[in-house]
Amino acid sequence: MTISPNYAIHPDHYNQLSTAELRKAFHLPHLFVADEVNATYSHYDRFIVGGALPQSKNLLLENDSSLKAEFFLQRREIGIINTGATGSLSVDGVTYTLQNKEALYIGRGAREVVFLAQAGAPPHFYFNSAPAHATYPTRKVSLAEADTVEVGSIATSNHRIIRKLLVNSVVESCQLQMGLTELQPGSVWNTMPPHTHDRRMEAYFYFDIPEGNAVCHFMGKPQETRHLWIQNMEAVLSPPWSIHSGAGTSNYSFIWGMAGENLDYGDMDVVKPIALQ
Repeated sequence: MTISPNYAIHPDHYNQLSTAELRKAFHLPHLFVADEVNATYSHYDRFIVGGALPQSKNLLLENDSSLKAEFFLQRREIGIINTGATGSLSVDGVTYTLQNKEALYIGRGAREVVFLAQAGAPPHFYFNSAPAHATYPTRKVSLAEADTVEVGSIATSNHRIIRKLLVNSVVESCQLQMGLTELQPGSVWNTMPPHTHDRRMEAYFYFDIPEGNAVCHFMGKPQETRHLWIQNMEAVLSPPWSIHSGAGTSNYSFIWGMAGENLDYGDMDVVKPIALQ
């Protein structure tokens, strides 16, 4: 397992970055490599973003020396969402099977997490992890159990279904929240109108992007926006001071994960589109 460090960027520094430097600071392109677990340790709220792709062998969520812990989840919680074929993982000897877009929350203190290999099409286990001050039970969340809302409209090109999987209305956690949004056919805009929330950071993972298409992810302070072109199965970090919105060349899905000051999903400072620059 490889955990790469990612250091926080001040918004004044962000304004001076070239496109290449911007991508190096915020873009996470290589989460899924066959028979590997890859992760990035962000210094925004000590948030970890990663992916596991077990094809020919089981993959252990290994500890990393940078965590200065006895095991990965000694002081952390983790949320896992499967974005591939149905697959299984074990948590301290208990097996959980996740179908496409189902989630698993694992609380602080679980000692062994193993992503299980299987024949045929592999699962793609995307995960977020945050520091935890308490231990809550491990729990699987199906799409039927998600707190689901339908928002936007085809007239504004942002008709989407938001599935809140690991939020406090569904499952207990310390600070981690995760869910996924599905853009409906004919719609391309996500999180529009956009918002910021200085109380927490966020990460977006884009998937289900049809071959030959891409998503333009917008970030930055509302009056100083920039963009990153994102391919299928890639993620981008969003600092607390930044908007996080996007538009694709087709409809797509994305996973949002966040951690920070509170568990209030509605804690956001909305920015009107006409105020963006």
